Amino acid sequence: MANMVAEWLILGGVAVGEVQSFVENHLKDMVLKTFDPKKADTIFSEEGETPAWLTEMIEHKIWRSLIYRLAEEYPDCLMLNFTIKLISDAGYQGEITSISTASQQIEVYSRILKNFITESIKTSSENRQNTIQECAKMVCHSQHTYVFTLVALQVLAKETNGGVNMKRFSQEITRCAQERNDVTPITMALNGAAPYDQPCAALSSMLSRNALNPADINVLHKHYSSADSPPVSLLRIPQFLELLVQALFKPGMKLNPEYKPKYIYLYAYSASVYEVTSGKKRKVINKDDLKSTIQAVDKVHSICNMNKSSTELIAEVATIYHCIRYPAVAVGLICWVESTVTEPSFFKLCTEHTPTHLALLDEVVTCHPQLHNIILKLFVSLFESKQDELEILVHLEMKKMLLDRMVNLLCCGCVVPVIKYIEQCWHRGDTDISLIRYFVTEALEAVSPPYSVEFVDLFLPIVENEEITGTMRCDGENDPVSEFIGLPFLQCPAKCRLRLTGRILLINSSG
Repeated sequence: MANMVAEWLILGGVAVGEVQSFVENHLKDMVLKTFDPKKADTIFSEEGETPAWLTEMIEHKIWRSLIYRLAEEYPDCLMLNFTIKLISDAGYQGEITSISTASQQIEVYSRILKNFITESIKTSSENRQNTIQECAKMVCHSQHTYVFTLVALQVLAKETNGGVNMKRFSQEITRCAQERNDVTPITMALNGAAPYDQPCAALSSMLSRNALNPADINVLHKHYSSADSPPVSLLRIPQFLELLVQALFKPGMKLNPEYKPKYIYLYAYSASVYEVTSGKKRKVINKDDLKSTIQAVDKVHSICNMNKSSTELIAEVATIYHCIRYPAVAVGLICWVESTVTEPSFFKLCTEHTPTHLALLDEVVTCHPQLHNIILKLFVSLFESKQDELEILVHLEMKKMLLDRMVNLLCCGCVVPVIKYIEQCWHRGDTDISLIRYFVTEALEAVSPPYSVEFVDLFLPIVENEEITGTMRCDGENDPVSEFIGLPFLQCPAKCRLRLTGRILLINSSG
């Protein structure tokens, strides 16, 4: 009867694919409604082998999705667990996104974990965080999945080729896990802290409470300033480093003057000291950059603690620029700037077109490419902030200033993330078209061929849009828009080359 009705529908003019979808979806609903896991388990006891229809069934995506839903509802069903393994064996493990389904069998879980790791290595840096977040949901499902994953990543981190990526991946997973539960004991057990009782206890205490403690800082300082110091890797726990950054650079944080040098010492030590081991010989600790890093962190920390206005800060720009080349200072400066400029009344009270705080970030962008995405995230947050206290025209000028900062980011190599964000603003339709036009104008002045295919795919539709660039075009083809559109993009090499055209803000003594 069902087949006959389906034939009638097709004869009546309904597309074959649509009729097939009707039947399949109805059948799925019926199975979900009437499925009995006990009866399903008897399939194997009666047939004694994998039914041919089951092998055929998992070749179709719609029925695989049905199995995933059933496995989520009935995790103890043997037939469904076996089918999940069959699906994984057939190479479809990338589809298994259900946390409980993935964590039931170690073979299936291992394949999915391998997929995530491979994808995180292959994907671009701007998409890597999304991959890690998805993986973290699966990894943090239970203690056994978390420990299994961390141990596997720890083994991979020892590899010469790509080991650093695995270490970073492990740290991001730990960060996500820490937001859900206290995983400090597992972290400390896996990072080799056991032989160092006192430093291990001090770190564990602070990480568990997510707060620094002068007594524990004193213990760490004592051990790391001794001749036989523990491995620097114990200090390089992202959670601990974030606590140090906030304590030293976040406005309003009060440090005991007696302990301040110890906070600075530990922060600088973690950022500048490294160990070299040669065969079975004892490790050699290189502290060549420790003293200069301590001095740079101390200088910038003192400036940040003065709570100076944007105008008053100009006198300190030379000192900060000199210290910004140290990554530890750059990270701290971003924390301080973010806390300062996100204050509700900051832009209302600011009298300059470009606040000195944000001009300092331009220098961070120039010196530290690895911090580009963090700074772009701050610019995006400010660009999308409400700023209800500002007049409409003043708010518009503020957004143009932030677009200037984004163009500087683009000129320093953060090309695709910046263009992608502007493209999102355009497609969402919630950004004044004059701002998109302003960005296009500034970007066209800053870039020159050859261009990458990815850059062209993102930027060309924006430039070609009549609403955005219609008023920028001349009758001839001498304007930047027409020149860009008329270039032979198909002959572009793989890499995009950009040139800087005076976009960096220069500050003189008069401001």
